[in-house]
Amino acid sequence: MKLYDYILSPSCYKVRLMAAILGVKLDIRPVDFHPGMEHRGPELLAFNPAGSIPILVDGDLVLTESSAMLAFLAARSGPDWLGQNAPEQTARVQQWLSFSHRLTTNLGGARLHQMLLRPGNIEALQAQGVAALRELEAGLFEQRLRDMRFLTSDRATIADIACFPYVALAPDGGISLDPYPNIRLWLRAIRSLEGFIEMPGIHRLHELKPDPHPVNKER
Repeated sequence: MKLYDYILSPSCYKVRLMAAILGVKLDIRPVDFHPGMEHRGPELLAFNPAGSIPILVDGDLVLTESSAMLAFLAARSGPDWLGQNAPEQTARVQQWLSFSHRLTTNLGGARLHQMLLRPGNIEALQAQGVAALRELEAGLFEQRLRDMRFLTSDRATIADIACFPYVALAPDGGISLDPYPNIRLWLRAIRSLEGFIEMPGIHRLHELKPDPHPVNKER
């Protein structure tokens, strides 16, 4: 199973992270995304005409969307990561997967603008990113009131992995995570998962300080 990968891409990282947690070995093929623009070259455009990465190739199967890669890896090696076998749970996982694409657009867009000077309206991207973080914070607060640490239940699913990288790297786009205690606790919970691996800008749990603002669940 080959992954065309860029070490600084959150979308690529979420696939590497899911594989590491599941114990799936990937053949990593580094791509010169910046400044080489290799993802727009003929070899990779033959796999993905959209000219984006990651790309996952397993025999005749070629996947070009990170959410599909997470689902594929989970279905093969960890079906519990797809959520409970119930319509409501399936819908919740899918809803947060859709939300993760919004994070890619706004938080990811702000990060690309700040780090790689990609064109974009940084004020609008940051405003959209803050709105998304507020939505995520509210959802996680409701989950904590139910004694659940993750987005859809008390165990992580592919939805958590899909949303995690762009949220954790929001400060790269000039968006602070200080106002969001529930998000910070959720980030710590994901970092505590067995098999967790880091990427530049996302560190392991033991390198983080304790949360100074625990949330009181009593009303």
